[in-house]
Amino acid sequence: MQVHKELGKGFSEVVYGDALEIELTDNNVNFSRETTFNISYKGNILPHKYKADFIIDHKIVLEIKAISTLTDSHIKQTLNYLAASKLKLGLLINFGEDSLKYRRVIL
Repeated sequence: MQVHKELGKGFSEVVYGDALEIELTDNNVNFSRETTFNISYKGNILPHKYKADFIIDHKIVLEIKAISTLTDSHIKQTLNYLAASKLKLGLLINFGEDSLKYRRVIL
């Protein structure tokens, strides 16, 4: 919430990610940024990987967006990220609206 309050809307996702990284560090939250996960298809590892925006406390996929509105396709995308990461809980945050919007996503 502090990131959205300070920056408002209109920046790219990477800017919000940079600010969020500062907030997480300042609040002593255990996280990793841009963690890479393999994607498997019929027992084969695909050459392209999934890169999570943030992994919080080795438990939560935090996916950030900076778009006009979240849609069902963003929820489905987050579910796929959860499957790839083998984690069960995701948080989808959109900094692109007038007020901060988020969705909790459970695999």
